[in-house]
Order: sequence, then structure tokens, then C-alpha cells
Amino acid sequence: MPSDLLDDFHPLTAIAPTPFALKTLQPLWQAYPIALWTPESLRGQVQAAAAQVQGYPGSLKEQLPEWWQSRALVFCLAMGAVVRLIAPLLQDKRQDPAVVVVDGTGQFVMSLCGGHQGGADRLTVAIATLLNATPILTGSANALHLPAIDTLGNPFGWRRGSGDWTAVSGAIAQGQPVHVVQTAGSTLWQSHLPDMHPFRFAEADGGIDDEPSAEMRIEATLQQASTIPTVYWYPRVLWVGVGCERGTPQRVIAAAVEQTLLQGNLAAEAIAGIATIDRKADEVGILEFCEARQLPLRCFKAEELRSVAVPNPSEVVAAEVETPSVAEAASLLASQSQSLLIPKQIVRMKGQPGAVTVAIAQAEQETIGRSGEIWLVGMGPGQLDQMTPAAKGAIAQADAVIGYSLYIDLIHSCLRPGQLVEALPITQERQRAERAIALAQWGLRVAVVSSGDCGIYGMAGLVFERLREVGWNGEVPAVQVFPGITALQAAAARVGAPLMHDFCAISLSDLLTPWEQIETRLTAAAQADFVTALYNPRSRNRVEQLAIAQTIFLRYRDPKTSVAIVQSAYRPSETITRTTLDALLEHPVDMLSLVLIGNRTTRFHHQWMITPRGYLGYW
Repeated sequence: MPSDLLDDFHPLTAIAPTPFALKTLQPLWQAYPIALWTPESLRGQVQAAAAQVQGYPGSLKEQLPEWWQSRALVFCLAMGAVVRLIAPLLQDKRQDPAVVVVDGTGQFVMSLCGGHQGGADRLTVAIATLLNATPILTGSANALHLPAIDTLGNPFGWRRGSGDWTAVSGAIAQGQPVHVVQTAGSTLWQSHLPDMHPFRFAEADGGIDDEPSAEMRIEATLQQASTIPTVYWYPRVLWVGVGCERGTPQRVIAAAVEQTLLQGNLAAEAIAGIATIDRKADEVGILEFCEARQLPLRCFKAEELRSVAVPNPSEVVAAEVETPSVAEAASLLASQSQSLLIPKQIVRMKGQPGAVTVAIAQAEQETIGRSGEIWLVGMGPGQLDQMTPAAKGAIAQADAVIGYSLYIDLIHSCLRPGQLVEALPITQERQRAERAIALAQWGLRVAVVSSGDCGIYGMAGLVFERLREVGWNGEVPAVQVFPGITALQAAAARVGAPLMHDFCAISLSDLLTPWEQIETRLTAAAQADFVTALYNPRSRNRVEQLAIAQTIFLRYRDPKTSVAIVQSAYRPSETITRTTLDALLEHPVDMLSLVLIGNRTTRFHHQWMITPRGYLGYW
């Protein structure tokens, strides 16, 4: 599981009131730096190295108010007991921590409180994956395979506005039509909804066929009066260009920005950031304004600003800072837009020093506000119980999942509502890598799925290569690799123990490697008596390579050398063929097959293919 999945919930507190609970939660507190509390009497049963395990005196009821300030609470306790413990402390779903309950045997993990806004549903899935348990989510959105309406915009960095969220959520739960007006931000979420969903999309001034019972508006404008329950999401698309006289205080800058927003009927929640000239990078008023509102500040050089055509250039400004525009040009550059929503406004406040110039432009793509990540995931041979908990956790928690369509089908049960799932054909590996990088550079957490191990003939190398080509600094976006059981391991496990001595893997695909080089490697492997796994042995348009490989091996190996052909290991269509080197071509072999050629000591014992650990005294 990615190291930062639980970081989203820090400070996270886990409570294990019994020895069984302590054992059940052991994978959690051993793997992550969480605070785990157990009765003082049980503290001595924990290894001294587990410094994060702390003992509490007295009763749970007495300790709970202190822990309630945590971001999330994980109880290994009876559900009824947890309900009675937390009931007096519950206030509001926007403030209460996420509460997750693990049953005593560790078979089930339940999201009890704060499922959406608190993130308990996501935490439940993460913990269930780590404990190899079943997550239990009771929210209506999960039953309908829909993203929760009050967390829909979180992956994109949208800010949640006001509205009757309870009524709109209720309408969705009942399958009633919900009108959606989106004039800002990414529409990717729309194309990843299930076929049967309640949303009816329309332009801001358009109509819809069904009479809506509720409405969701995704835009940068201020809230409007409505006769039906309405909620607002604000994508962060507005770049506010600011110029000011030296020493202008924050209150004047704030008043100028607010005034300009009101003039354009624009919402402050939709501000992506502030843009200005680099000479203002140390302007105290601007820095204080950005810090108070947690807004990024982008500064441009005069020559960059000077290259932008603006509607209101100023010779006075040009003489002062070597560019005819600061506010307008900076907002256009930051937003990568061709036009302004609000041209420059010059604002002064009576009795206050300084003056401010403000202009606003809208970006096509919103600012998410966090660094993205790429999770390179090896899904193993294809059966879910052959995947590592870390791999399943990465897939379930990613904002976007990208992979070959067959692999996406195999991991369908690991996906969750609201994820961006993009399946591309088998020949579009480079496009998959580029798409993953683009989404991560935007700010999403992207899982790139490969069968077997992602670093063995998988997508990991291609993604790293492409990152290097685009000037990656090795840190942003962050990359994590989640290994999986690779094809040669899976195939070997299905036929016995053929890899007990030195072995190698060779791909017969010459799409990326010259065939002359592949022949050189085949010769070396055959001559050196390696047990050899042949990947990509044959495809529809590539049929000669396997025959050539057989010919090479027959030069150095006994014709009766043991060979196994494993197709679709651990999948429903799995087939296993046991044969010999001279009879290899008599059996069906395709791109889903892996061919295992034994060394001179490898033998079949009944159905089992066995390679002795050494050469001395074999068989």
C-alpha cells in the first residue's frame, strides 16, 4: 500500500482494548507510524521496538474525548460498543473524525462515521486491503456505484460551496433526476459514471427533458437563487493578476480583489492563485494576502509579461517596470488564456496608502493544488488472491487507473465509484505512459497497471523512460513501484519447482529489441544451461521466432529436455502442457503463454516439473 495513503488521515489513532484486537491490528501498527492505544496492562506484551504503541490508564470512555481530536479513529471493538462510546461526542459530519471499526477476527472493516467528508469509506478500503478483510460501506452512493456528491470534486481540488447537500444526496439515493450545470473545471468525471445514473447535463441556459428534483452547479460564479435544492462546487480556475504600489497593505489588496470579483459575479472559492511580476515577489501585502487565503503566488519576468497582448497597456507602467502590463498580462500567462474575464481595475481605499490593479482570467484546466503521483502496480497473474495487499490498495485508492483493457477487466472488483478508469489497447503502451504522466503532472494519483510484475516486461520501465525524456527531476511527480508475482513465477508455481537453479527470462518479441540481439541471448542461455523462461513466444503476426529459439536450444540441449507451456496462469482459461524440447512446436502457444525450458537436470516427476538445487548427485 502506498506510504501516503494513511498519511491523508494523520493524526490517526487506533484502539486495541484486548489481546485479540492487538494481534488483529498488528499489520497496521507495524507497517505505519500510527498511534495505537491499548490498556496499560497489555502494553508489556508489545515489542519494545513498537514505540508508537501506547498504554492508556482507566477506561476507554475517559480517554476518548482526547482522541476525538484525531483526523481518524480505528477501533477493533464491537460495533455496538463503539456506537455508545462515540455518541456523546458526535457534532457535525463536517467536523467529526472518520470512525472505522474492525471486527475482532479481522474479517470485516466497517465505515461507521464520516464516510464521505471524513474519508472513512476510503480509509475502510485501505485498512481492509492491508488486513486482507472485507470492507463494508453502507452509503447509498456506493450501492449505486456513484461518486459521493459531497466528495465528487475532491480529486480535482474543487472547493465545496454552500447548498442543501442532504437534500441533493437524498434525491440521488432515490434515483431522481439531478440537473448538472458545469461551466468550469474538468468534465472527466462525467465520462466515468455508470450507465444508469441520475444526472442530467445541460448548459447554463439550456433545458433538460426531465423535471429535476435537485441541481448541482460546477462553476466559478456566485450562488444563484433556486427553487429546488442546489449545491455548488467551485473548480479553482480563476487567476487573479495583481499589481500594486510598493508598500500597499494586505487589507487594500484584499478589498481590491473582492471588489473585482463582485463586479464579475465571481466566487472567491474559484481562485486558483495570484499572479504578478517578479519584482513583487517580496511585496509584503501580496505575500500576506496569499498566506491568509492559502493561495499560490506565480511571478513572471518583465520580458514574459511584455510578450502578452493586453487590452489596456500603460506607458506609465512600462516606464516603471519595463512592461506595459502587470495585472492583465500576469493573469493571462498564469491561466494560459487568450482573453480576460475582468480587465484591469485600479482600486484605492480612502485613508489607506497604496493602490492596487486587479485583472482576472479563467483557465481551462483547474489547479488541483497538490503534487500528483504515479503508482506503478504489478497485478500478478490475474487472479485477485495472487495480488499483494499493497497492489490492491494502490488500485483502490488511486484517483485514476490506467491499463490494458484485459487487465482492467481482471481487477474490476478492486475499482471504486468515482475513479477515472482508462483502458487502452495492448499496442498503446507509450500512450498509457504519457497519459499517466500528464494526469500526475496535473495533480492526480495515478495507478498504472501491468500484469505480472510491473518492472519485468511491464509498464514501469516505459514510464520511467518517458519521465526522463520530459525532464523529470526524480521527485515530482512522485513515483512508487508495487511489485507483483511475475509470469515466470506464476507459471513455475503451477508446474512445480523448475526455477530451483540459475535461470533467465528472454522475450521473443522483436518490437523493441533487434532480433539479432535476441538470438545472441538465446544462444548464451542455451549454451550456459540456464533454465529459460520465454516471454511473448508467439503472436498472430510473429510465428517464426519460437521455431528459431527451439533450433538454437536443440544445438546445446538434449531433445528430451523437459518443457512446460503455461497459458493464462491462475486465470479461468488456464491450460498447462508438459512436453519436451523436440516436441515444443506440436502444442498451441500464444502471447498469453509462457514457455519454461529446463536445464539438463530438470525432470518431470508425474505432473511436477523439478530442477534440482545443484548438479551434484542429481536424479
